[in-house]
Amino acid sequence: MAETGPGVHTHIFLGAGHERNERRTWMVIALCSVMMVAEIVGGLLFGSIALVADGLHMSTHASALLLAALAYRYARHHVHDERFSFGTGKLGDLAGFTSAIILAMIALLIGYEAITRLFWPVAIHFREAIPIAALGLIVNVASVLLLGGGSDQRGHGHEHGHRHGHEPSHESDHGHAGHRHDHEHAHRNAHRDNNMRAAIIHVLADAAVSVLVIAGLTVALFFRWNWIDPAVGLIGALVIAAWAYTLIRDTGAILLDMNPDRTMTERMRAVIETDGDRLTDFHVWRLGPGHLAAILSVETCQQRGPDYYQSRLRRFRSLSHVTVEVLPASK
Repeated sequence: MAETGPGVHTHIFLGAGHERNERRTWMVIALCSVMMVAEIVGGLLFGSIALVADGLHMSTHASALLLAALAYRYARHHVHDERFSFGTGKLGDLAGFTSAIILAMIALLIGYEAITRLFWPVAIHFREAIPIAALGLIVNVASVLLLGGGSDQRGHGHEHGHRHGHEPSHESDHGHAGHRHDHEHAHRNAHRDNNMRAAIIHVLADAAVSVLVIAGLTVALFFRWNWIDPAVGLIGALVIAAWAYTLIRDTGAILLDMNPDRTMTERMRAVIETDGDRLTDFHVWRLGPGHLAAILSVETCQQRGPDYYQSRLRRFRSLSHVTVEVLPASK
């Protein structure tokens, strides 16, 4: 008969600084909304497609930031909702995936407009457009600093205390000299807050476009190369598309429960498969920033229960939920 470890446990798998990141996201939303209006209006008045593209991107990433803020809020408010079998830790990854789709659509829109203006150029009022682009860059840099200062991508602050079964406290684990080196963490990717990461990428993308806009408008002003402005917009579209692809790839992998750290998984296998024990089923996936789950089915000839294998896995501090099934080895 299969056995599982005893004990009552919770399913709170939110990342470190969850509420702090939520507050900072709302602050950046307000800041970006003001700048969004200024850039779109300025670009239309002064004929800069790159500036309009920058403003359009800021409007859409303001919406994406709103999505991030709402995801933080929903995850926090429903953290004890039993309908979520493994908690609400993945809501940030779902929001990040959605933001990445928005980024990809922005890249397509900017690319289309830039190519159109290459063939049908319009007059550009350089001296009026450049200051607005510079102001947009200042806002973007301030937003990046604000968001970056609130994010803890590793999320170590909430890794402990959620193990299935009996988990000793963080203090008792570290109270034994000579065992500190046994504690292992998953790869940094497993600790990323992809909701905050998506918000930062949106702002960084807009900052990159702002830099390109300023450079393009300045060159066009002195050399009268009007084609520089749409060319800069096209380069910005390619940069945004590349960042969107990376974010889609990473968040999609989490939503599909791909193994977040194969190296750590192999170390876990080596820890379990000793004295003739054999893993017959083994799954590791991410529950939220800094929180991994594992389900193990162990075949053994020894008289061992789930607690034995859970104790061997305590060195892997990123494991927040462990379920062990013990089966007698076949003769």
